Formats: sequence, structure tokens, C-alpha cells
Amino acid sequence: MEKFTKLTAAAAAMPLVNIDTDMIIPKQFLKTIKRTGLGKNLFAEMRYDENGNEVKDFVLNQPACREARILVAGDNFGCGSSREHAPWALMDFGFKVIIAPDFADIFYSNCFKNGILPIKLPQEDVDKLMDDASRGANATITVDLENQRITGPDGGVITFEIDAFRKKCLLEGLDDIGLTLKKAPVIDAFEKDMAKSRPWI
Repeated sequence: MEKFTKLTAAAAAMPLVNIDTDMIIPKQFLKTIKRTGLGKNLFAEMRYDENGNEVKDFVLNQPACREARILVAGDNFGCGSSREHAPWALMDFGFKVIIAPDFADIFYSNCFKNGILPIKLPQEDVDKLMDDASRGANATITVDLENQRITGPDGGVITFEIDAFRKKCLLEGLDDIGLTLKKAPVIDAFEKDMAKSRPWI
């Protein structure tokens, strides 16, 4: 998993509440077990019309947001079914940070496991960042994980809380497999000891 330390990028505002995982990546795109290729179908039912043409007014189709790496969203983001394809699609599109007042628990956990930083903030702070993200090409926001600070385009700073273990995993680029591999010497020693003490196994 790629390390996350600091990101300065364009932000996109999506003020809808209760954006569920089927809105993030509709069910017809869940046939793959690969983490790549899902970004083109992110928010497909809002992003494209019935003929597959881009909906001009949808935020991610606007020129200033096509390269957005930060998503500022409404409350209860990622609710609905627990599909891991949702963070996969967000990551494949390019999103590294999602900011909202709250997230569905399973989606929130899946973000950390896939290298996305989900940040919970009070509604008034989210509203300020929504306004920042609506500035088009000037909507550049900096997220500093190590210092737990978000700096807006006008220089205003918002601090955020994060679980220390999850923060460490993102800073070091450790997913569940990476955490297990850090214990490889201990696992190898155990297996050698088992082979000596119980050779019949």
C-alpha cells in the first residue's frame, strides 16, 4: 500500500447526505475482483446519462474537478452494503482523502485498508471546506496527516482527530498483509521451532 503523508490537491464538493455504496459504484460493476478499472464507473448513475454521455452539471465532470484528489461529502458517506469495491473505485479515480461529518463504519474501515484517508469533522468545518472546494481551479487544499491539519486555499487551518494505529499504518503504507509481513521473522522462527519439536506435522 502506498504511504500517505501529505497531499496538496484540488477538492470536489458533494454535499449530498447518505451517499451509499451503490451510488459510489453501482452493483452491475461488482463482477471484478481487481482493484483497478473501477474509477471510470465511479458515481456512474449520476455521472452519465442513459446513453453513456457525461452529465454536464455533475461535479466530477466539471473541468476543475476532473483531477480532484480530495472529496468533501455530506453526512453518513458510504452507507448501504459493505462492498469493498466502493473504496477501490474512489482510489482508482484518484481520491486519496474523503472528508465528511461521519461515515458508515464498514466503509470507514475499508478506506484505511485501501490507503484512503477518511476524515471526520464537525459540520461547520465541512461546510467551510465545501465552500473552499466550490472555488473551481482555486480549490486547492492541503491535508497533512502527520500533523493532523487541513489548510484551505485562504490559509485557514482545521485540525482533525484520527486513531493512532490507523495513522501509523497510513504513514508507513501498511495494509493487513503489510502488517503480517512485519512479523515475518517471528513467524519463520515459530515454523522452524515447530518443525524441530513436531516433525510429524
